[in-house]
Amino acid sequence: MSLSTTQTAGIDIGKAYLDIALYPSGAALRLANDSEGHGRLLHWLIEHDIARVGLEASGGYERGVAEVLRDAGLEVALLQPRQVRAFAVFRLRRAKNDRLDAQLIAHCTAELDSVRSAPDPRLAPFAEHLRLIKQIEADLARSKTRNEAYRCPRLKRWLAQETTRLERRLKAELLLLTKTLSAAPDLLHRLTLIESVEGVGRRTALSLLILMPELGHLTRAEIASLAGLAPFDHESGKHCGQRRIAGGRHRVRRSLYAASLAASFRWNASLKALYQRLRVVAP
Repeated sequence: MSLSTTQTAGIDIGKAYLDIALYPSGAALRLANDSEGHGRLLHWLIEHDIARVGLEASGGYERGVAEVLRDAGLEVALLQPRQVRAFAVFRLRRAKNDRLDAQLIAHCTAELDSVRSAPDPRLAPFAEHLRLIKQIEADLARSKTRNEAYRCPRLKRWLAQETTRLERRLKAELLLLTKTLSAAPDLLHRLTLIESVEGVGRRTALSLLILMPELGHLTRAEIASLAGLAPFDHESGKHCGQRRIAGGRHRVRRSLYAASLAASFRWNASLKALYQRLRVVAP
């Protein structure tokens, strides 16, 4: 049900500031993006009887204020930047600044039929830890690549030592993440269930559990779309274009690709059959 007749708030998130606007009244405010500013924001929203607030994902700068608003019982809609841009095109809005963006977000939020439930707050620190692990993996890959490109014995020794250090750190962080997560029986059960799929290892299972908490609550088609793996139609009139996958959660998609590629060659009979069928060229 649209809330277009009820006052909603939109917040344009910046590293230093929050620009807030209400729809349809147009009231606006700018506050610091810190704990004091969050407190003042909450008081201001309560004064204006706001129940729904829209935020645009902004590289993590939205996490603190989103947590404060959810803890206070407000309905928080986290919008994708492409949603806000598309709404601006629909409304024929060309001007852009922080204040106008906040008004646009508030209007867009008012038109939402529903707001997704808040994610499990326990997963936020796990997601941050997983991001560090991903960065260590990238550093490790670069270290190995550098080692192959050098000939100087001193530099090669140093690079080999750096590679060993990163491998140890990666193993330690994976063990620590698993141990911390396993303290919650329900999360451990879900992790074990995901790992029971042939070809899915611990690293992939952790990614799916932490980055795709909707598993088990949505249909397989919805999950495929959320992961950016659903091939969408590209047809118009007599034109029948090739279906393509796009968007979605790229970190989930990459983890699944790494696991499914090896499984389709060796371990998973269903994936092997699917892979061979897809390789067949139609006559």
